This record gives sequence, C-alpha cells and structure tokens, in this order.
Amino acid sequence: MAQKKPLILVTNDDGITAPGIRALISVMNEIGDVFVVAPDSPQSGMGHAITVNNTLYCDPIVIDKNAPQKEYSCSGTPADCVKMAARQIMERKPDLCVSGINHGSNSAINVIYSGTMSAAVEAGIEGIPAIGFSLCDYGMDADFEPSKKYVRAVVENVLNNGLPKGVVLNVNIPRLPAEKIKGVKICRQANAHWVEEFDKRTNPMGRKYYWLSGKFINEDKGEDTDEWALKQGYVSIVPTQFDLTAHHFIQELNNWSLHD
Repeated sequence: MAQKKPLILVTNDDGITAPGIRALISVMNEIGDVFVVAPDSPQSGMGHAITVNNTLYCDPIVIDKNAPQKEYSCSGTPADCVKMAARQIMERKPDLCVSGINHGSNSAINVIYSGTMSAAVEAGIEGIPAIGFSLCDYGMDADFEPSKKYVRAVVENVLNNGLPKGVVLNVNIPRLPAEKIKGVKICRQANAHWVEEFDKRTNPMGRKYYWLSGKFINEDKGEDTDEWALKQGYVSIVPTQFDLTAHHFIQELNNWSLHD
C-alpha cells in the first residue's frame, strides 16, 4: 500500500506571487500535497500582527495553471493566513507548515519583526510542526536555486523526526552560489540589535513624514550564532520557541517585596 503523502501548508510574508514562495512551492510539490494560503501583497516586518478591525478576504487563485497545489490569496497578515488555513479553509490539520522563502535575512533580532517567522510561530501555536526559510538576499531577482537542496533536507528531517511542542525552526541561507555554501550549522540566535534612525522629511503640503532606517549592530563574538554561521558561508538553523517567559528570573522576582 502506497504511503500517504504529507499535507503541507505553504505561506510567506512577501506575497503569494513572490519568487521565494514560488521556489518553496516547487520543492514542496516534490514531497507532499501542497496547500498555499499567502498574503495578496507584501507584508514584510508585520511581525505577529493579526487583523482585528477589518474584514478578511481569502480567495482561491490560480497562478501556475498546470501545478497540483491549491492556492488562496489572503488580504491579511502572515499570521492571519495560517489562522485562516488551519481554522477555516483546510479540511484537516496539515502535517507541516513552511513559510518563505523570505527575501532577506531573519537571523538574530530580525526574528521578532519577521512576518515569515511569525507565520511559522502561529503554526507552532496551532500544534503544527513549522519552519521559516529565509535567503540573505533582498533582491526580487534573488537566485533561490542553491536554497532548494537545504529546504528539502530540513523539511524531510522534520517530517521524519518531528519537532518538540512549542519549537519551530528558523532557517537562514547565505547569499552564495551552491558550490560555496559550506553546509549547515545548528546555532543560537545572535545577541544583536538595530540602532534605528528616522529620516525626517516634509511633503509638498508641508506635512512632516519619516522614513525608518538604521544600522544592524552585532556585538556577539560567539562562534555558535546564526550571524557567525552565515558570515562563514553556512546555512544557520536556530530552534526557536514562542514561550517568552524569562524562566531564569522567576526565582529572583519572587524575592521582591511585592507580596502582602
């Protein structure tokens, strides 16, 4: 008897027509039955935002006429897409959710702001094993071919081995030709941050407006971080949890004079 194919939910934050998600869909079609629910427009930097004050639209769409996947274009955020897929559109819970392939890095502190990773986290909250994939190339003409080998390897391992409850994977792939990628490193998230600046301008009507810019500062010298791995030419994999409790501080906090 033939083994049943896994049901794979695919989403992203760059929009349903972005080259990265099309590359991800092509790999997933080789592994399982694919169901796509993704934003109808770019949603980068949305983090874990959800739509609460507006209506949501989620319509079937055909982008690749001869492809086997089912696709829905959603007016909401990446997290909305996963909620809609899991709670409204799909007939059964998917075996896996993959998000990406993002155009640009989601290493270090970027995981907090990332719509790509927030979609994966939302799937994890729903009890679905999930992976976020990102390529460290912001260009819409980015070459995703070198990424496919690593996407397949990570996905097959998750399907075979599973993930602990509450853990999703954050996978970042360096912007390198296939022959120059050295392999894979399992990492921790680098202790790095953005120093933001706002470029203040004035529009023709005299109203002030601002463009956000800034510098990425990595003061973490560890050789076990995602930033180090990527700079050395490795694919980084960070197991990421969505329990934000600072467990190590609970005992000290209990010693504060807060109780009657």
